[in-house]
Amino acid sequence: MHDHVRTPDGRLLRVEISGDPRGRPVFLLHGMPGSRVGPRPRPMFLYHCGTRLISYDRPGYGGSDRNPGRRVVDVAQDVATVADALGLDRFAVAGRSGGAPHALACAALLPERVTRAAALVGLAPRNAEGLDWFAGMAPSNVNEFKTAFTDPERFVARLIPRSAAIRSDPARLLEELRRELTDDDRQIVSDNTIRSMLVRNYREALRTSPYGWIDDALALTGDWGFDPADIQVPVMLWHGAKDVFSPASHSSWLAARIPRATAVLEPTGAHFAALAALPKVFRWLLADTPD
Repeated sequence: MHDHVRTPDGRLLRVEISGDPRGRPVFLLHGMPGSRVGPRPRPMFLYHCGTRLISYDRPGYGGSDRNPGRRVVDVAQDVATVADALGLDRFAVAGRSGGAPHALACAALLPERVTRAAALVGLAPRNAEGLDWFAGMAPSNVNEFKTAFTDPERFVARLIPRSAAIRSDPARLLEELRRELTDDDRQIVSDNTIRSMLVRNYREALRTSPYGWIDDALALTGDWGFDPADIQVPVMLWHGAKDVFSPASHSSWLAARIPRATAVLEPTGAHFAALAALPKVFRWLLADTPD
């Protein structure tokens, strides 16, 4: 078991593997803020469908060293490095929320290795032509992303103390979000099992520093470093129609540009409905994967 992998530039990445040790590999890229211990399908499901689930902390989160100035595209090299350390040639990739653009980066940059990719409740590039990027987005996210894009120094100065407060009380983040959650999302995060999973995830994400979160936001609002239209592998774009944190229009924009995209819109779902969708998405990811 590899719980740490060293990158070519000397950084350490904290890795976690679950499910069937001899199963077909799927990378699951966490949200923002998030970590390798974030929400995932239940162990029994992973064993039943023969899945070896690989998750890791993006740089600056949890147990992974920071990579200052990273872009979304840089995830592909880190995923390839982890895959090499595990002796994996081919694998599927899924990303939820802030992890979704990173899953698309893997699909674009690693076409010979990624079998299929899934992006759940993700964002489109900040410079997406013809997309009103902030339309339908909750005020808190509009404020956060606009500040990250227009005044990164102010964004960093604000997020450092906020991260410290959430690190000491991870449930605080859920309370901050509660007023903007839809009824559907509020019901999902009120489930004790899911709430415990999210609190553990946020605690680990911010355990060592706020810079995973900071660098994620700057990367997502900056130049991604690749064009989603260049993706040639099959991609599923899953979104809840009532999502106010990353509006469904972002997935619609991507679906119109990614050649082999399958768009799935859940009419009654919102942002956290993606947690319940993961098993179905995993079945899709593995449908054409050779044993």
